[in-house]
Amino acid sequence: MKEEREEVEVSGYKDYVAGLLAGVSTVVVGHPFDTVKVKLQKHNTEAHGIKYKNGLHCAARILSNEGVRGLYRGATSSFIGVSFESSLLFGMYSQTKQSLQRRLQRSDPDPLVIIPSAAAGGAMISFILCPSELVKCRMQVQGTDSLIPKSSRYSGPLDCAVRTIKTEGVSGIFRGGVATLFRESLGNAMFFGMYENVRHLMHSKLKSASHDHKGMTDIGIGILSGGLGGVAFWSAVLPLDVAKTIIQTDPDRSGTRNPFRVLHSVYRRAGIRGCYAGLGPTILRAFPANAAAIVTWEFAMKILGIRHD
Repeated sequence: MKEEREEVEVSGYKDYVAGLLAGVSTVVVGHPFDTVKVKLQKHNTEAHGIKYKNGLHCAARILSNEGVRGLYRGATSSFIGVSFESSLLFGMYSQTKQSLQRRLQRSDPDPLVIIPSAAAGGAMISFILCPSELVKCRMQVQGTDSLIPKSSRYSGPLDCAVRTIKTEGVSGIFRGGVATLFRESLGNAMFFGMYENVRHLMHSKLKSASHDHKGMTDIGIGILSGGLGGVAFWSAVLPLDVAKTIIQTDPDRSGTRNPFRVLHSVYRRAGIRGCYAGLGPTILRAFPANAAAIVTWEFAMKILGIRHD
């Protein structure tokens, strides 16, 4: 019993390290797509200002005005927030999943194990993600085509965080917290549900794969299961993300923070298309970014000697 407890503790520490590395991969691959998504959500749901035709039009304007650096605007806060968040998410998910599997004596993917493990991890990380994403979004929307006066723009992520706390108080940095909580709980249940089931199905079908090619097979399965998991996540929660972006970038401090009221307002103004603003770059980002995260996570677990059922 003591040996089992020590094994869980050691594995738990390594789970968090593997999750952190997965987060770094996510930002490197996915941040440019995220910048385009945020700008589409901000500009294409407002009554005034420029409207982008699509994600490609938005990306082209950013590149022509700011270069590649513009696509990575706000990336500093993302590296800090997403790396820490990913470490916590993957670590909590792995440990909760192991605990529930032992109690329920299940080994195959089971919704009674996956959903609570993923939703609990998602709820926990929302408290970290909310402040970092608020800073990220405010940095992203003040670039190309922004209506924000230059005199009011932030010089960097730290300036944004400090000025937000000074003008709005500590609660201001957590603006959009309810939308983030719902997005992460539901989204991660969808993500890990898709990932675990696709991974299990693919491994069952490819049991006969040559041992010489097992490494490449595992990478291929990781790419497919992680990519589809990312698509499932964002397909389910994109409207909540639209509401979160609007709440976090709204200059009116007295504006509603209820994501469902915000979505109702967006629907009245821009229809269902407005509720799914940024869908193109989001889905384009979801597959490669989450595939990179899963491949990195699984590779790190293998290097660290973590058993992955």
